[in-house]
Amino acid sequence: MALPTHAPVRFTSRPVPESLKKRLSKQVCSFVLSVLFVAAFILFLLWLALRPHRPRFHISSFSASPFPPPESSSPSFSVQIAIRNPNRKIGFFFGPISGTVYFRSNQIASNTDMGGPFFQPPKNTKTVGAQLEGGSIEPLDAAGMQNDLSENGYVNLRLVLKTTLRFRLSAWETHGARVMHVSCDVAVGSDGQIMAESKSKRCSMYFF
Repeated sequence: MALPTHAPVRFTSRPVPESLKKRLSKQVCSFVLSVLFVAAFILFLLWLALRPHRPRFHISSFSASPFPPPESSSPSFSVQIAIRNPNRKIGFFFGPISGTVYFRSNQIASNTDMGGPFFQPPKNTKTVGAQLEGGSIEPLDAAGMQNDLSENGYVNLRLVLKTTLRFRLSAWETHGARVMHVSCDVAVGSDGQIMAESKSKRCSMYFF
């Protein structure tokens, strides 16, 4: 006697509907990404319109007396710095400016009051200057400057400025001032005057 045969069982899959929570999370993610994209695009357009630039520093004049300073003498440095704001719509608020002169890594003169605080409007150049007075020159520094002068005809010094900086655009301005350091390499000849190649040379700068 033959056993009855059964037709094979067929399973059909039905799409499982997405949960409401999953659909909602996708919509929120899509909305957040859209907002971020629009915000980034607006910031990009603002950057194109404003083209913000940092201030530019150049040494206008630099002289030392006596130079090269003899051992145990107290040299004096007369310094003028040109500060340029190249922006068309952004102004700068500078805090008090201090300056220090270095030979190699040794401080040889300083001044804590080289100007400031002041506001610099857009497309403006301002000159600040002061006398930087030194203490007693160490024997190694005096010998090193004399040696550089004999070998090269000049002495490489470094002027470091320290100040704070805030920005202003129309009625909006930053509240937190950033600490800014400016480093200017300057070559000084036997007459104590800045060499031509160092004059108006742009100084480097960095923020903390």
